[in-house]
Amino acid sequence: MNSDTLMQMLQNGLRLTLGATTSLIEVVQDSEKRNENLTRLQQEVSQTATSLVEAIQDPQKREANLTKLRQEWHQLLEEWVAKGEITEQEARNFVNNLLSQRSGSQPGANASAASTTTVPTTSPEVQTELQELIDQIAALRTELENERKSGRPEA
Repeated sequence: MNSDTLMQMLQNGLRLTLGATTSLIEVVQDSEKRNENLTRLQQEVSQTATSLVEAIQDPQKREANLTKLRQEWHQLLEEWVAKGEITEQEARNFVNNLLSQRSGSQPGANASAASTTTVPTTSPEVQTELQELIDQIAALRTELENERKSGRPEA
């Protein structure tokens, strides 16, 4: 396996994780999406139970159901990778913006690097709002972890 393939696999893994996390955050924050996903999940569980019974009884249906499940997972993974790619680009832009602001405020900053990239500066209000959003995400993450801990029966 060459290093390019390995790097691409790692990057896709990162994007997949970012996309899944982004989707999870969207569901947690948006009650309409949460209800929609719960309804869809209930339907899928019901269909899976039915498919399981059919699969036990008929080998052809078992193969068809397995193929369908693989396709659905593949589609979901592709969606998460695409979301992760967008999130990755947004994070890169954010970091580049912070670095350019920091290097612009320091004396002796590299002028050639600053002239090649044009990054808009953000107002203090936007920075405050961004910090509030970061704090909200951290709070949601903590809340989700607490719900996971309290929702699991102790072994």
